[in-house]
Amino acid sequence: MKKSTPRRQFLLQSGALLGAGLLANPFSGWASPLQKSWTVGEIMDLFISQVPKAPFAQTVDTIKIGSRDTVVTGIVTTMFPSIEIIKKAVELKANLIIPHEPTFYSGQDETDYLQNDPVFRGKYDLLAKHQLTIWRNHDYVHRMQDDGVRIGVVEELGWKDYYTPGSPILQIPTTNLKAVIDHIKTRMQVPAMRYVGDLNQRVSKVLLLPGAVGGKTQITRIQEHRPDVLICGESNEWETPEYVKTANELGMKLSMVEIGHSASEEGGSEFVKNWLQTHVPGVPVNHIPSGNSLSVY
Repeated sequence: MKKSTPRRQFLLQSGALLGAGLLANPFSGWASPLQKSWTVGEIMDLFISQVPKAPFAQTVDTIKIGSRDTVVTGIVTTMFPSIEIIKKAVELKANLIIPHEPTFYSGQDETDYLQNDPVFRGKYDLLAKHQLTIWRNHDYVHRMQDDGVRIGVVEELGWKDYYTPGSPILQIPTTNLKAVIDHIKTRMQVPAMRYVGDLNQRVSKVLLLPGAVGGKTQITRIQEHRPDVLICGESNEWETPEYVKTANELGMKLSMVEIGHSASEEGGSEFVKNWLQTHVPGVPVNHIPSGNSLSVY
């Protein structure tokens, strides 16, 4: 019989001890570390921590339904949390939806007057049934060191090379208004949009104001920057569109393009998705565009 060497005896003894669970596995360090679980509140706090002078005392960025303590299984970012978006989130097993705009049809998501309304109840009860949490992220993403929505829109338009961080002005290669509109329609997949101005006007200096910042702000920025064209989400017809129309009637070279509110800021929800994928590892994140509630006939 072959005599066991000290090394063979050590290996045999070690194997027996490992099998009995009495000796730590020397290869356990090679195992993948456990993924951290994230609650809604932790994700909110992490994002808010990136925003100067946050948290804000007054903000619309609150939980609309659900709880800060919910452990997140997946996230969907979008502009509007429509029924379609809710159903897609359920299919993806995502229990946190982060929209940019309101859930319940008003800026402050007031629901006292809607409690017996069948439309409100249908949406609210669907969210409750699937134990979903909705946290609106509007004020905070706009107030990052550089506006996250504008960054996302610039990326979507393919204009990153012409963008100066912190500035709403982009100096694009000289073209005409028609070409700019065609470019936006193609990049954002918008079937039609409204404009004021001459389609043949030469355009290079762009004032980009996604969403609905208000007519006074739009006109003030035009006065400040003197752009060739204002590209925005929307504006009351009696405000900036009339101002730009008057400028044209006076012989000034100024135009305006209204993309539509939803499409003009959807790139911001893509930005939030990318941010979350970087900073919240282990949680599946999807951006699903909600589309425009208004159709074109």
